[in-house]
Amino acid sequence: MNAKFRLLAVLNAALLVCLPVAGGAQGDSAAAAAPLSLRASVSERMLYVSRGDSVIRMYDVAVGTDDYPTPRGAFRIRKIVWNPSWRPPDSKWAKDKTAKAPGDPENPMKVVKIFFKDPDYYLHGTDAEASLGSAASHGCLRMAPDEVAELAKMIMEHGGEPREENWFMRLLHFRRDEKVVYLKNPIAIEITG
Repeated sequence: MNAKFRLLAVLNAALLVCLPVAGGAQGDSAAAAAPLSLRASVSERMLYVSRGDSVIRMYDVAVGTDDYPTPRGAFRIRKIVWNPSWRPPDSKWAKDKTAKAPGDPENPMKVVKIFFKDPDYYLHGTDAEASLGSAASHGCLRMAPDEVAELAKMIMEHGGEPREENWFMRLLHFRRDEKVVYLKNPIAIEITG
């Protein structure tokens, strides 16, 4: 299965996670109505997605190195950029790097970046999936591209900006167009040591 269709399958699965639970026990519907929240553990190299007290997803992440640590604290996700371009930050490690357009195979953001601390800290995809579970980034939280796309879709749904499936299909087909989504209801993320 090619990468584009695999990503669409993951996005379809994410839609099922976003839908409220019909029927079921009262506790189930209370959890379904609870707000979505994220917690990243730098020491565990894991991202937990919860509704209320229930963890509904866990993802391996790469975290910042000692020289470029991932910031700790409580943040709000307010913005998601699909098909992001990448501009090297004003940092020593990026001195010889060049900007990459949306869809460029060498773009380190891959298909989506989810801002958690402006201006330069995101959850984003990576080609270096072997780095997941380690301290390998420059402060961002790196994820598998399919998984960060699934997460972005969940965040949009719970952040008051859902989209129809064909919106994502067009987005993935025309990888040269950057699309910015601002959430009506910011999503909480806590990053712990």
